[in-house]
Amino acid sequence: MSKILFVMTGVDYWTLADGTKHPTGFWAEEAVAPYKAFRAAGHEIVVATPGSVVPTVDKASLAAEVNGGQENADKIASALAAITELQNPIKLEDVNLDAYAAVVYPGGHGPMEDLAVDATSGKLLIDTLEAGKPLGVVCHAPAALLAAVKTDGSNAFAGYQVAAFTNSEETQAGFADKAKWLLETRLTDAGLQVQAGEPWVPNVVVDRNLVTGQNPASSAPLAAELLKKLA
Repeated sequence: MSKILFVMTGVDYWTLADGTKHPTGFWAEEAVAPYKAFRAAGHEIVVATPGSVVPTVDKASLAAEVNGGQENADKIASALAAITELQNPIKLEDVNLDAYAAVVYPGGHGPMEDLAVDATSGKLLIDTLEAGKPLGVVCHAPAALLAAVKTDGSNAFAGYQVAAFTNSEETQAGFADKAKWLLETRLTDAGLQVQAGEPWVPNVVVDRNLVTGQNPASSAPLAAELLKKLA
């Protein structure tokens, strides 16, 4: 049994281009699906957030229409409520990477606000990459990769093939014309090679020890790929 670190957003809003704060946080499925898979395999989960803030779930991620109906939405909500680790996060600043076998970043719009500019998270990502430990990042969480800047100013993940929430998905979600910036565009500008799949269809990209997923539907397949690396 190994410890797996979940690094999660500490904010409950996303600042839009017009300055308004859109209520958000983390996306339920992106925490629940990997959590269930890792726990079923016997691993322990530790949650870390900036300042050890208890992470906020995006209420939109609990709606029936994004979970294939009310029955599934109820299952997600119930599973989420059972993740006691979410109520007791450690400080991101206090993470000792040596204690963990893998690191996972669930998404939601929250990481676009805080982890995208969090230097502590950026250093952790670089250290995880260099240590060769499995690193899973899904949906909007690849925004955190933008903070993984080396001393020479380049991005540590430049040249890596990744999946991330696409511009077309953001358009279909209704936020592309409201956002300050779009994830796919910024990752591309930073030198990452975004492998865009069809909107809302599972798409997981594995490049060395980095495993990335495009959208909420990619959460479970992403966990499966990480478990292969932990086997």
